[in-house]
Amino acid sequence: MTADVRLTLSGHVAELIFSNPPSNHATVGLLRDLADRLDVLDRDPDCRVVVIASEGKVFCAGGDLVSPGGLGGAGDDPVREFYDQAERLFAFGKPIVAAVQGAAVGAGLGLAVMADFRVAAPEARFAANFVKMGFHPGFALSYTLPRLIGQQRAAEMMLTGNRYKAEEVLPWGLVDRIAAFSFLRQGARLLAEEIAVNAPLALAETRATMRAGMQEDVRAALVREHAAQMRLRPTEDHAEGLRAVAERRPGQFVGR
Repeated sequence: MTADVRLTLSGHVAELIFSNPPSNHATVGLLRDLADRLDVLDRDPDCRVVVIASEGKVFCAGGDLVSPGGLGGAGDDPVREFYDQAERLFAFGKPIVAAVQGAAVGAGLGLAVMADFRVAAPEARFAANFVKMGFHPGFALSYTLPRLIGQQRAAEMMLTGNRYKAEEVLPWGLVDRIAAFSFLRQGARLLAEEIAVNAPLALAETRATMRAGMQEDVRAALVREHAAQMRLRPTEDHAEGLRAVAERRPGQFVGR
């Protein structure tokens, strides 16, 4: 089944709801569809804030690095295609609120962190699990995560690869609000509406100031991450990491 992105606009708040069952894996196509719709909303004066959410129990399980063609690229470097689309998301000029109902893992964490705010259900789980796959972090997380929660917390997340509950990362600033699973979308919309009642030109200018230079820094991070991932992709540890994740067991790494 191909990914689906649904766009609705009510008042000054748009909702982008994506679905790629069963785990909402991120693909080149999904990121392109999200970016295309954000491009449309960037030009729509009625839209002041966007809520990004997903269907099902998982927010986004990241990119599928296990299945052949899991990222959905058309060329010989699907990771580069994936990041080209990811970079487009950071070009959006209006505030974004992510509603995170379940696991936000790897690129799914990157997608959540791309947003300005995160409203999470108690069931939400956050993980930068790249090292468990013998891989390097991506989706510009090496830049965006320390910027959001600080160098030490980001280092802990990325070097352990552990999963964290919403309540654990709330005081870190990774989560801004917690809302019950059944009320999550409404909770995200409430925050979006608190922002959307304000003057749209002032919102855009203030956000642009607070994120000044971010697009360039994200682009540079993606270049570095891609290069590191290409160095690690042919290693024995990466192959073992992929097997371990698929088999739900700890990896047995050898350093080559």
